[in-house]
Amino acid sequence: MTGTEPAAARIDTTRPHPARVYDWFLGGKDNYPVDEELGRRITAIDQGALRAARANRAFMQRAARALAEDGIRQFLDIGTGIPTEPNLHQIAQSVAPDSRVVYVDNDPIVLAHASALLRGTPEGVTEYVQADARDPRSILEQAARVLDFDRPVALSLIALLHFVADEDGAHEVVSTLVDALAPGSRLVLSMMTADFERENVEKGIAAYAAGGVTLVARSRDEVAAFFRGLDLLEPGVVSVADWRPAGTPDDRGPVSLYGAVGAKPVRG
Repeated sequence: MTGTEPAAARIDTTRPHPARVYDWFLGGKDNYPVDEELGRRITAIDQGALRAARANRAFMQRAARALAEDGIRQFLDIGTGIPTEPNLHQIAQSVAPDSRVVYVDNDPIVLAHASALLRGTPEGVTEYVQADARDPRSILEQAARVLDFDRPVALSLIALLHFVADEDGAHEVVSTLVDALAPGSRLVLSMMTADFERENVEKGIAAYAAGGVTLVARSRDEVAAFFRGLDLLEPGVVSVADWRPAGTPDDRGPVSLYGAVGAKPVRG
């Protein structure tokens, strides 16, 4: 972990933060009144927001398990958020105890709870890096202390890129990170879409904007563009609820988040 200033001293409780709003959606306690206020405004507009948050978390868990079972032993999770069990490292290390996991976030409250993220297996490694997703080169430099970028890495960008507009460098962030990965690596991402519930999603975006948070909804084709040069794993770009669902499908309504996993080709 980096920095010497106490995390609590740098937590801004006057403005909502996406990680804390997401924590409120998931029923967590690590949020502030300003985060709850925004969360309640959004759910008043769209009850599907809670469903989407839970479906997104379940997608992350299924994808992490699938990649660990497929032999991936290194994970770089950017935009980690406040710890909610089971965390990615718990899933990966339950499959392969020697898995190495690096978490990255820039929210001081996540730093304050980082010790919960670091309780992994003795055989594996779990580390936390305090860094901004918009500075991918710094992330790669710090992550290289734990991860071997000459071997496959699963890059996880879960519910992150809809907070970064195209004009703010969303595609450049992804391309910089993917370019640094070895062949056989995976890109896992989920992001908001208005393809299923345009009116509700647009109202939610307006509510976030009123709270000072940028939010971008992308179409299926726009999401697929982040996987250019990668081989999409089945079932491709789909609602996160439909990515290799476990058990009975949830029929309570649409989930306005796309999810997908792509593989960096291994050239013969």
